[in-house]
Amino acid sequence: MTILYILLTVTVYLGARVISMRCPSPFTTPVFTATAVVIAILLALNVSYEAYTPAKDIMTFLLGPATVALAVPLYHNRQVLFERLVPAVVGLVIGTMSTIASAVWLSAAFGLSETIQATAAVKAVTTPVAIEAAIIIGGDPALAAAFVMVAGIFGAVFGPFLLNIFRIKDPFSRGLGIGTVSHGIGTSQAVLEGPLQGAVSSAAMGFASIITSFVLPWFFPLL
Repeated sequence: MTILYILLTVTVYLGARVISMRCPSPFTTPVFTATAVVIAILLALNVSYEAYTPAKDIMTFLLGPATVALAVPLYHNRQVLFERLVPAVVGLVIGTMSTIASAVWLSAAFGLSETIQATAAVKAVTTPVAIEAAIIIGGDPALAAAFVMVAGIFGAVFGPFLLNIFRIKDPFSRGLGIGTVSHGIGTSQAVLEGPLQGAVSSAAMGFASIITSFVLPWFFPLL
């Protein structure tokens, strides 16, 4: 059944890409559409999470080679990256610290516990980093993984839409913004926009995780 679940997931995702190309909309983003459809199918077939887990684990493992493959467009666009390195680093630092602060402040404004505030602070980085960072500052690792997924899907769905509203057309800026706040899931959407967007987004995703790891332990207590 594991192979069947993998084929189901891949087929649904490919179908979601076709829908996205024919009916462009924030709500037809492939990651969002495919996730919703796969969940609906599994629920309809009464497939438990435990039964689907082996297929999930295999596809998660394949994320490693897929992430490494992002180095190819990164290499091809290295000249652009070097030329805009300074503004990119400034944008990464400001963007990373802003997303940490806004998550904590919003959680506090809604009267949520300090544990949830700490967990929300790590939502914009990739899951392995988020889990470890959440433990350091007193967050919930399991909840951190859920927050990361929601933040990634939200960024993939609404990130390009919001960038269009604010008329940000520059491929470098779009990739930097998406990668900084919505990690791998957002990067998967940036790749669909173009090789430069995907390359910059993958680099931003990695550097945002590094910056978060360094600044979070001392920055979070100040908020």
